[in-house]
Amino acid sequence: MDNRFILFGLHELEGVGWKTILQLLSRFPEPEELFELSAAAIASRGIRTSIAEQIASRFTPTFIEQKIQLYKKQSIQILTLLDEDYPSILKEIAQPPWVLYVKGNVSLLNGRLLGMVGTRTPTLYGKKIAEEWAAALSRAGFGIVSGLARGIDSKAHIGALQGKSKTVAVLGCAINQIYPRENALLYRNIEQEGVILSEYPIGTGMRPGMFPQRNRIIAGLSLGVTVVEAAEDSGSLITVEFAVDESRDVFAVPGPIDSNQSSGVHKLLKDGAKLVTRVDEIVEDYKHMLSAEDHGAMKMPLPTFSLTDEEGEIVRKLSNEPVSIDALLEDGQFTFGHLHAVLLSLLMKKAIKQLPGSTYILA
Repeated sequence: MDNRFILFGLHELEGVGWKTILQLLSRFPEPEELFELSAAAIASRGIRTSIAEQIASRFTPTFIEQKIQLYKKQSIQILTLLDEDYPSILKEIAQPPWVLYVKGNVSLLNGRLLGMVGTRTPTLYGKKIAEEWAAALSRAGFGIVSGLARGIDSKAHIGALQGKSKTVAVLGCAINQIYPRENALLYRNIEQEGVILSEYPIGTGMRPGMFPQRNRIIAGLSLGVTVVEAAEDSGSLITVEFAVDESRDVFAVPGPIDSNQSSGVHKLLKDGAKLVTRVDEIVEDYKHMLSAEDHGAMKMPLPTFSLTDEEGEIVRKLSNEPVSIDALLEDGQFTFGHLHAVLLSLLMKKAIKQLPGSTYILA
């Protein structure tokens, strides 16, 4: 049997982790012999007894074939470290995943990728930066890697889907689990237009340490990682630690000096992260990889639209801070019904965005 299938099969065995697989491969140069050996013979080479017994009792070609069929039925692709399509940049990290479970366009994993991470509770400023910058980077030819979490991760994925290079979502759970559940639609959109991946087999229960571990994959797939907003105790800074360890670039977007959501970002800047206030400052570091067409796409203007006089009046009253419908009614220029019609027209033109509580901001 092909060694890639044997590697996949070992990865599917419960209790067999990264270090155990490394140990097995180093002590069994011809891993196919594991099919024939007794538990005692496997344990005699320094393998823990419980693992040796599991291999001897469960690890068979039939077991592997059943697992392969399980993933085929769910349209999940299997990439092992031995496959040609396995992302070459990810092989460089200290502990590359032995197996990746993938939905979507696998070829994107070997494209130009940049990570974008941040807090799960961003400000409007953070949401706007993440979505707009991810869209611009995607148009310029960079796929955006993030973790499908609430907040900055979600906005980065949403922005990237607007460009040509799309996005990669790295899960901290099995690939057939959607967490958080509120991102179910986003998960489906990424599955159709980008890539969803996980290193965890189907059936793996969620444990706290799984999410920090997936951050090494986000960093490992990326040429560099941008942090939009993060408090000093933010889990997204674990991705930065992995990025530094793997010699990836780290970019930090500054925020207000009194914003807790930016306190971790400001510490990164003190520690030597590159300060970026425009998206082209990130692109500058990779300009040798881009064509003139890519540069032009990044600077592509936002769609234009014509506004009526009444729509223009509303737009002039809005900013990046939420304005309530009551505030827009205060000067008596509009009745409620008339104002609602104008707001609806602006929403359809994507000139403004509606937030919870009947508040509005500029798009």
